[in-house]
Amino acid sequence: MDYKKKDKDAYKTIGEVAQEINLIDKKTGVPQTHTIRYWETQFKQLKPTIKAGGRRYYSEKNIKMLNFVKLLLKEKGLKIAGVKKILNVKVDQSIDEHEYFDINTSKNKSTKFIKDKLKNISKLIKEIKNIKDG
Repeated sequence: MDYKKKDKDAYKTIGEVAQEINLIDKKTGVPQTHTIRYWETQFKQLKPTIKAGGRRYYSEKNIKMLNFVKLLLKEKGLKIAGVKKILNVKVDQSIDEHEYFDINTSKNKSTKFIKDKLKNISKLIKEIKNIKDG
């Protein structure tokens, strides 16, 4: 099924969103809308507008957040719990102020490993800020 292009600011249906973020079953070509519905139960940041009859409509901001969740889960290999931690970080809080990123609490780990992880997390936080501001 091929969906028509809508205005960027127009709300999209769950099927249109699944296709836009390339969440498609490789064998059947069917949009994996069930995956999006499941993610909504797991991540409080995913809140589509639900109209009469239970139809979901997604804004551009919703779609960016879904795409980010997909990136973390499907491409970066994080688990649901890891993505929750990332999405729940207060984006206005400096990374240096957050106890989760305190190098001194991780005495048994290599400093280089931790610094590399911090760089990756900093990048993710910047992406979240862009999504929330967008």
